[in-house]
Amino acid sequence: MARRPVAVLISGSGSNLQALIDHGASPEASYEIVRVISNVAGAFGLERAARAGIAHQVIDHRGFASRAAFDQALGRALAESGAELVCLAGFMRILGPELVEAWADRMLNIHPALLPSFKGLHTHEQALAAGVRLHGCTVHVVRPALDDGPIVVQGVVPVLPGDDAASLAARVIRLEHRAYPLALDLLASGRARVEGEVVRVEPGTPTLIVHPELG
Repeated sequence: MARRPVAVLISGSGSNLQALIDHGASPEASYEIVRVISNVAGAFGLERAARAGIAHQVIDHRGFASRAAFDQALGRALAESGAELVCLAGFMRILGPELVEAWADRMLNIHPALLPSFKGLHTHEQALAAGVRLHGCTVHVVRPALDDGPIVVQGVVPVLPGDDAASLAARVIRLEHRAYPLALDLLASGRARVEGEVVRVEPGTPTLIVHPELG
């Protein structure tokens, strides 16, 4: 099976990008990263792309007069890359509805919480303040609304006594690095299909990653 070309959008260190790169190098991967785009010059994720021999570029949002103009430039770059799927991996810009709709059902995001709970920023602080016993991450198909869309894969961790935001985040990020490559593989291979606002997967396909402390 031919690997599906993927573009990854980043703003920072790119730890989830690295997880996608690492899995993409394995023989069983169903995707190939063909372009990494950052809206921040000097983002360490660009160095990760360079080390892996992946084409990369900067499209600095500050160089555009409007959000729409930035989205248009980003859309052109994605089209030129030849990508069929797009992954947001720590991309700290809200995309406009026109760009999201142009990539409908072909754009993924990872969010550090069990959606639909704790949308937006500071998710670990939100979880601790709410007193939940379980927390985690969600890979979902992007929709115009913030942190909304059909869920592909989730990872679940326990919230332990004495946790602060940093310790909880460290537990979650380890599952993020497993959940994102799995979700992208499922979508790229066709084992997961978007049907309206639900993702359907082939029978027996794992879509939940559970922290070892939860058994």
